Amino acid sequence: MNMNLKIIAITIVLIICSNDINAKKNIYKAKFFPLNEVRLLPGRFYENMKRDSIWMMSIPVNQLLHSFRNNAGLFSGREGGYFVTKKLGGWESLDCDLRGHSAGHLLSAYALMYASTGNSAFKIKADSIVDGLEEVQNALGQSGYLSAFPEQLIERCIDGKSVWAPWYTLHKILAGLIDQYTYTGNEKAIRIAIRMGNWAYNKVTALDSTSIQKMIRNEYGGINESFYNLYDITGNKKYFRLAELFYKSDNINPLKNKEDRLGTLHANTFIPKVIAEARRYEITGDESSRTAAEYFHWLIDTKYSFATGEIGDKEHFFNPLTTSKHLSGYNGETCCTYNELKLCRHLFEWNPNNTIMDYYERALYNQILGQQDPESGMVCYFTPMLSGAYKLYSTPNDSYWCCVGTGFENHAKYGESIYAHDKKNIYVNLFIASQLHWNEQKISIIQSSDFPNTDNTQLTIEHTSGKTWSLFIRKPHWAKKFHIYINGKLTNSTIDANGYCDINRKWKEGDQVKVTFGMEIKTIICHDDSTLSAIAYGPIILAGEVGKVEHPFSNPNLYNDYYNLNFNIPAGIDTSLSNDEIKSLHKLPKKIEFITNTNKLIKPIYDIHHERYVVYWKKHF
Repeated sequence: MNMNLKIIAITIVLIICSNDINAKKNIYKAKFFPLNEVRLLPGRFYENMKRDSIWMMSIPVNQLLHSFRNNAGLFSGREGGYFVTKKLGGWESLDCDLRGHSAGHLLSAYALMYASTGNSAFKIKADSIVDGLEEVQNALGQSGYLSAFPEQLIERCIDGKSVWAPWYTLHKILAGLIDQYTYTGNEKAIRIAIRMGNWAYNKVTALDSTSIQKMIRNEYGGINESFYNLYDITGNKKYFRLAELFYKSDNINPLKNKEDRLGTLHANTFIPKVIAEARRYEITGDESSRTAAEYFHWLIDTKYSFATGEIGDKEHFFNPLTTSKHLSGYNGETCCTYNELKLCRHLFEWNPNNTIMDYYERALYNQILGQQDPESGMVCYFTPMLSGAYKLYSTPNDSYWCCVGTGFENHAKYGESIYAHDKKNIYVNLFIASQLHWNEQKISIIQSSDFPNTDNTQLTIEHTSGKTWSLFIRKPHWAKKFHIYINGKLTNSTIDANGYCDINRKWKEGDQVKVTFGMEIKTIICHDDSTLSAIAYGPIILAGEVGKVEHPFSNPNLYNDYYNLNFNIPAGIDTSLSNDEIKSLHKLPKKIEFITNTNKLIKPIYDIHHERYVVYWKKHF
């Protein structure tokens, strides 16, 4: 039998024979709507998504495949001694150990964008990449190995020798292939992923426990999450076993015992391991995995995050009681926030509540939304908390940092958490202009919103099933005057234990629900220094512009140029606010901008670009 046909046959048998483990346990209390049932409407999120789509579609397929083909000895764009395919730079350079990770991220991003828009152009482009990867995988041999770098990098990792993070890169490729299968139905993508899984199984299960432990000291991303997902798709238990071999006990066991041992560990090495535990809980029902995931998020939300929701200094955790010493130019690696929001989605589906979505909203608006430069569509790696620092954006060809990869995905999937549902009811979690089509229940809702420029949102029932069902609307903790009007009339609907207003009725087409929040100014004191405060308006962190950035890069060709920035704060910058200035803050009309009695302009951090800024103000009493 032809090898490809054999794999298809095995896959079909596995899917038919797989045990539906999830169905045996009552794990999910709600599910987010699939992206293809939610459409963004014009607004700030829609604009970010559009800019993201333009950038990702502008990258030639041959450029993304160049390093893969080069590794496999295939034609890689050279004719008559000249390169006809321009090589990518930065972390995609042929001398970088992480090369190939961006292709994986983009496979995910194209899949997400296809689901978010229905535009077949994203699928067609991704199909071309998948076709090219199949060619590379075949050329590399029968083992199923697939990468833009030689297998020797994996061997170096196993031997404990110096190498960056080869399993991390393979995770991005494997996750991208799985996303292509999940969101676009690309059967070839899952066949390639299965062959990668088989290669990894044969590779890792041949190792003794000492070698495995040595191997997983290195950053491996969420490769075990992808193996759990591969098991969930195929039912083949060897992928479950493979995922278990990447268990990092010294990281996860303390969380299962509700012990905080984050210390100064590398944050984005850590968080994907927790996401893998979340998937493990969903597959097995093991409550200890759930405890680890929920306790970790509680630590992040209550102790380890800045006012913006972001995490870390120079990519690492630090003692929250030294936060003031860690306000630097290298706070908030965007990948960490990407992964933390991913974790939130798991937690919410197990236990829908407004606390989880409050954090999600805080991090989404204050870091993810502002990650993208509106002028160029490029994205930043860090969001500094150091007063007078600035955001540094990628370049089209010479960056490709990890946060560029997650950035492609961030702005392609804004619709994924706005709404959720149980068997018959709908949760409204985020106040983003959008349209929901619940195909199964034949319900359609339009959310008209200019939030947070205005402190309200309006939901219109376009179509309904004719049955009685509930609209659960999140009451944020920051909302001071939370009111709901149905068809113009104030309602006294109660807030349930999960922080959602339950509006249960037999809905009619054309029914309108208006929600007002009562947004107010508040100060958020730094964990360890009461003289340092961030200013929030509702969930939005406000910052002050304190000077243009004329030359942000020292050298855009350097991989890690962001560690060589001009953060020497110019003299004369005022980073203080007095009590009188805070009390005098006056909101300007039609948008979130405030001015003090001393003419200091303060606005959302997501709206500050190419400027030095202040988030944590020195408070004068």
